[in-house]
Amino acid sequence: MEPKGITYKEAGVDIDKADTFIERIKKSVKATRRSEVISDIGGFGGLFGLNSARYKEPVLVASTDGVGTKLKIAFLMNQHDTIGIDLVAMSVNDVIVQGAEPLFFLDYFATGKLDLKIAEGVMQGIVKGCKEAGCSLLGGETAELPSFYAPGEYDLAGFAVGVVDRDKVIDGSTVSIGDSLIGVASSGLHSNGYSLIRRVIFDEMKLKVTDPFPNVDWTIGEELLRPTKIYVKLILSLIRNYNIKGIAHITGGGIIENLPRVLPKGCQAVIDKGTWPLPPIFEMIQSGGHIAEEEMWRTFNMGIGMILVVSEKQAEDILIQIQASKEKAYRIGKIEKGSGAPQVKIA
Repeated sequence: MEPKGITYKEAGVDIDKADTFIERIKKSVKATRRSEVISDIGGFGGLFGLNSARYKEPVLVASTDGVGTKLKIAFLMNQHDTIGIDLVAMSVNDVIVQGAEPLFFLDYFATGKLDLKIAEGVMQGIVKGCKEAGCSLLGGETAELPSFYAPGEYDLAGFAVGVVDRDKVIDGSTVSIGDSLIGVASSGLHSNGYSLIRRVIFDEMKLKVTDPFPNVDWTIGEELLRPTKIYVKLILSLIRNYNIKGIAHITGGGIIENLPRVLPKGCQAVIDKGTWPLPPIFEMIQSGGHIAEEEMWRTFNMGIGMILVVSEKQAEDILIQIQASKEKAYRIGKIEKGSGAPQVKIA
């Protein structure tokens, strides 16, 4: 009789539990399904039939991202049902700035030992994010990597694909001197700068996630875990009605690093930092860590999640539409003649 030998489960990978997880999430995933999806979850690859009749010359736009060390806040809070929203947001917000409608999203979830409750919580957030962005959760991968991650911890990556007609790609090429800059408010920190945030909040200020955030009825942890805003539906509505010349998603690097990505040579963006309210969390981080102002502007979104470059003639109407959609937006500056670096001036 041959010896039984060591099983994969004994080595730390429980295939049956992974199968159970897939079965549990099928109904939730189906709720994100667009009409173009022609496969069910569980296949080797997701199938999506592009409706070419809608486009003269369709161009696919793809983006991938994670949520960085914001995951550490989810671990400390033992709250996992919002971090998936961040994951979707970081990719679909990059897709939409080029005028592309997000079509589908895929996720990668890796952990040392699969905890069904945690994994389902993460998936709840991903599903919610996909619904908000109007894209299908087409597929993904759940990887169990024994001894690779600390107990209870995991990592995430996301992948979004969208489509836009070639002649409707927004790339900033028509931006010109005299154009206006409209800033759409962020929901807070979004998903950037968390290595610095954790250093300031936990090491320098000695705060805990359970400590109250000043002058409000929520905690430090709840503030730090606030999900990234998804701008897809707002931007799609705007580009249907107006000529949006350029859009910048304000992520890592802040306005200083991201806005130049949609500015032609010879143009400089002048930002009036007094035109919108600075959320208190940024003031806390700056004072708590004695961080230089320039470092703040190069690390964080400073309360602005998206910047639109539009003609002066259309600026007021665009602001009115944004505000009618219950979003907060501000005129935050203008495009002036520039002669090289820096392409963004904070005034």
